[in-house]
Amino acid sequence: MDKKTKDLVNQGIMLPLMEEFYTIQGEGSHTGTAAYFIRLGGCDVGCHWCDVKESWNADLHPPTLADTIVNNVTKHANTVVITGGEPLMWSMDYITEKLQKNNIRTHIETSGAYSFSGKWDWFCLSPKKNKLPLEEVYKEADELKMIIHNNSDFDFAEQEAAKVGKKCQLYLQPEWSKKEKMTPLIVDYVMKNPKWKISLQTHKYLNIP
Repeated sequence: MDKKTKDLVNQGIMLPLMEEFYTIQGEGSHTGTAAYFIRLGGCDVGCHWCDVKESWNADLHPPTLADTIVNNVTKHANTVVITGGEPLMWSMDYITEKLQKNNIRTHIETSGAYSFSGKWDWFCLSPKKNKLPLEEVYKEADELKMIIHNNSDFDFAEQEAAKVGKKCQLYLQPEWSKKEKMTPLIVDYVMKNPKWKISLQTHKYLNIP
């Protein structure tokens, strides 16, 4: 990557785009709604169960002008979800300002392990044990989505729920490879602790991206 391109990436004017697609949101509070997804490359959180490990190495994904991405979004949707990888590795200020100027609602899905940037209509925080969110990020969360892979994750979920605001929606989501084992446990847990809701990866059941 030449210096000019690197500078543009550092400013968020270009971003390492892995893929972009128009689909149905499959998880969390906005399940079932149409949205344009922008998946950025780059992540060092390292979840062993990650289903998009090909996103981890940002160098594999070409720097793409944020203006080009915004133009693609406007052809399809009025809501965009920026995910990864870990999108907050990059400055989100430029692209979210451009999106909102085009009347596009901006959503993010992030581990919160990097500094907050961007202008968001919906902020989904999904903390990971490997690399916890920064303290500044918790207050931004509209939605806390905790992935349940084993029994100890319920305790971790409660620890993280104690750090977000009172208006933040709380979700427990079974890790896909463990869904048969963990889903019944999540159902039982939510019935005993009704502050939580259940999130399922419905896009996988629907066989869509």
